[in-house]
Amino acid sequence: MQPWVVGVSHETADVSLREAASLDAALIPSALAELAAAGAEEAVIVSTCNRTELYLVTGDGRDAREVAREFFARRAKAGRETALLSALYAHEGEEAARHLFAVAAGLRSLVLGEDQILGQVKEAYRLAAACGAAGPILSHLFQRAIHVGKRVRTETGLGRGAVSVSYAAVELARKIFGDLSGKRILLLGAGEMAELALKNLADHGSLRIWVANRTREHGEALARAFGGEAVAMEELEERLAAADIVLASTGAREPVLTRAMVQRAVRRRRGRPLFVIDIAVPRDVDPDVHALDGVFLYNIDDLRAVVEANAAERRLHVPHAEAIVARQAREFGRWLRQRLADPVIRALRAKFKAVADREIERLLRRLPQLDEKQREQVRAVSDAIVGKLLHDATVALKRSAEQGRHEQVFQVVAEMFSLEAGEPPEESGLREPKGAPEAVRLRPLRPGEGAAW
Repeated sequence: MQPWVVGVSHETADVSLREAASLDAALIPSALAELAAAGAEEAVIVSTCNRTELYLVTGDGRDAREVAREFFARRAKAGRETALLSALYAHEGEEAARHLFAVAAGLRSLVLGEDQILGQVKEAYRLAAACGAAGPILSHLFQRAIHVGKRVRTETGLGRGAVSVSYAAVELARKIFGDLSGKRILLLGAGEMAELALKNLADHGSLRIWVANRTREHGEALARAFGGEAVAMEELEERLAAADIVLASTGAREPVLTRAMVQRAVRRRRGRPLFVIDIAVPRDVDPDVHALDGVFLYNIDDLRAVVEANAAERRLHVPHAEAIVARQAREFGRWLRQRLADPVIRALRAKFKAVADREIERLLRRLPQLDEKQREQVRAVSDAIVGKLLHDATVALKRSAEQGRHEQVFQVVAEMFSLEAGEPPEESGLREPKGAPEAVRLRPLRPGEGAAW
């Protein structure tokens, strides 16, 4: 079985398509269950502001690409299904590994080398593992991806410097105003993006900062950490009338700032321009706000120019980072090919062990003077002998699988040792965790015919 990745990102789709495909963390467990019902044996979902990707292993003839297409089609906005499906990309096996490793390393990020994505990849894997959805193949893939991401950051200069989407947003504000000292900043949201933005803003002099968040205590904690003031969501219009810059990153499913709300605030500004930077996906600000006089609205896609200006130095380290990614992807491909030998190796070991166990038990019946500890020692020696006898055969079988010669070799071995057909299937990744709530419980797989994409 091969892992697949099917997804959409800032490289293939604009923000309007990406926000349709994006998933809140709270929705991931039910989405994993949905994928299981559609035929996925293993699944991990990576969903950030710049990408939503499904990592899948399917069985029973189900095509992972078709499972993914159906999943994304159900989430497309009316009239946008064709556009969303056209923006999807897909990679299989070693190429899927190469893609994920590049993502974890920051090579596919909007901001080259940004380190936030590695944490997001870790969290995606953690959540899938907690739901029992990350089986042996995807677990190995994601653990190796996390290792690759760390290596790239420690062995290259790709991650040097404070560059992230939040940093780019602050850079855009600085380019607009020059000196940010004394400016009034209204921050919508109190999550990781908002915190990163405040860390970068702290380097630009004395600012007046207001933090508005639906969970008041979170907003208060963030404001307190940076010498700001927490404000209620009900005060947004009043603060909009006074702010110089609005930085929005709540992650709400619907716009927080509507055209009508901003229009009322603009009337009270007496001609002062309002700069709004929306780095949320889905967007926090109604796109129609852009048409209002005196309002300058930028979304996450508008940050590309700022990102490019900050990426020149990091691009020098791309070849080294890509070399690490390529080498590790080849290693993963080698591991995948070697796995083809696992069923015959298990059957061979089981056959040898069964014969050895049978003969050892016959011997022990003739040696009643041995106590239980001595008997266990005899059994352990027998197991060790079986392991040593089969070591070279195991290496040779894995090598034949890696070289693509496994079918003929396996057939010869099966006939030589009378191995039974129909080896036990590999353990499915989609297991039902103990005590899982109903929303997280994963349904059994349904067999289905795959369709070509």
